[in-house]
Amino acid sequence: MTLRLHDTAAREVRDFTPLRPGHASVYLCGATVQGIPHIGHVRSGIAFDVLRRWLLHEGYDVLFVRNVTDIDDKILRKADEAGRPWWEWAATHERSFDDAYRSLGVLPPSSEPRATGFITQMTAYIARLIDRGHAYAADGNVYFDVRSQRDYGELSGHRLDDVHQGESAGTGKRDPRDFTLWKAAKPGEPSWPTPWGDGRPGWHLECSAMATSLLGSEFDIHCGGMDLIFPHHENEIAQSHGAGDPFARYWLHNGWVTMSGEKMSKSLGNVVAIPAMLQRVRAVELRYYLGSAHYRSMLEYSEGALLEAAAAYRRVESFVQRVESRAGSVDTGVVSPVFASALDDDLAVPAALAEIHGVVRAGNTALESGDLDHARELAAQVRAMMGVLGVDPLDPHWCNGDDDSAAISALDVLVRAELGRRATARAEKDWAVADAVRDRLAEAGVEVTDTPDGPQWQLKGSA
Repeated sequence: MTLRLHDTAAREVRDFTPLRPGHASVYLCGATVQGIPHIGHVRSGIAFDVLRRWLLHEGYDVLFVRNVTDIDDKILRKADEAGRPWWEWAATHERSFDDAYRSLGVLPPSSEPRATGFITQMTAYIARLIDRGHAYAADGNVYFDVRSQRDYGELSGHRLDDVHQGESAGTGKRDPRDFTLWKAAKPGEPSWPTPWGDGRPGWHLECSAMATSLLGSEFDIHCGGMDLIFPHHENEIAQSHGAGDPFARYWLHNGWVTMSGEKMSKSLGNVVAIPAMLQRVRAVELRYYLGSAHYRSMLEYSEGALLEAAAAYRRVESFVQRVESRAGSVDTGVVSPVFASALDDDLAVPAALAEIHGVVRAGNTALESGDLDHARELAAQVRAMMGVLGVDPLDPHWCNGDDDSAAISALDVLVRAELGRRATARAEKDWAVADAVRDRLAEAGVEVTDTPDGPQWQLKGSA
């Protein structure tokens, strides 16, 4: 089956035909490093990490660029409120995002450009737009003339008469619908020299310059959150096409993480910040949860849903670990045809997970019947499929993590040893020993739930 992806611009699922056979070039709008990342921020990183892993699995040579916006109105405002230099504020939170991506097993990008490193390319881009009649300078600012671009609004569906850029007003705009390419310098703000005066770049300009500088004037896939469709991605297309670049061939957008039906935002506080979330569940369980919904759907956050996903992951993990314990080492096998069809169908992860859990159930049946060879074969298949989703239980990243995941993994080994003693005692009808194990785990704060797939545990108070 051919990989098919939903192209926002075409408003339909299309066969993926790369610009160069066997190669895939991908640009993901990364973080604006204004604060500590929360789960809404990292969803796109996880969703399109699955895309990247599937492309790699299918034999593509993938060039994956994820930018960092390190100069922005929000960064300047928050740094000023905190009394810290803007560059130090940006660098500090860039490291926070790096830590979050690393903790959640997101593959490092091929390149991770910072906006401030591409000022020269942005200046050249503006010059091209002015020369081609799509931009104009006024009072040290430079604006893009949206009326000059005939296809403006094709990505988002916005009619030109209804356009509101949502940016602070500069001086010299000919039309309020025009958007800013270059902002004139203000006292106390960082600035760079250009032929139109000192200043700093507009947000939309940054991505066009970075994407085309690193991936070429035309590349395969541009990704980002659905909140970026307008105005950010619409304006990227306008200025790129205005400069004469074909730009992205496919546009992919992930849904929001919501809480009570609303988009997750900084106003919700730190309850959903990545460091706080990793105090509740292991990093691999959080990744499993954030990647479990279809990338284009909304993911409604709740404690119950998080813990349910963590328990589902542990059922898979338990199966693979029990096979390894009883049948020997488990190599990575091949994905099933059902799993492959699901991923080829616009990355249908829910269907892929259903297939994984079906294989796990079959594997547990094989274990119970003593067919260890078949169980090991199925466990190898599970490893391959979970690996594509970035959550292979035996991946060294999860087994040898440098965060709380390592401690919880060590605890998991000890708890499962106790549960093994309890299972043996119950089989021998030695209820005193079985009850003693249960009571000892309870005193240690471990809550055990018996399920059709075997006993599952969690720390009390983690809900």
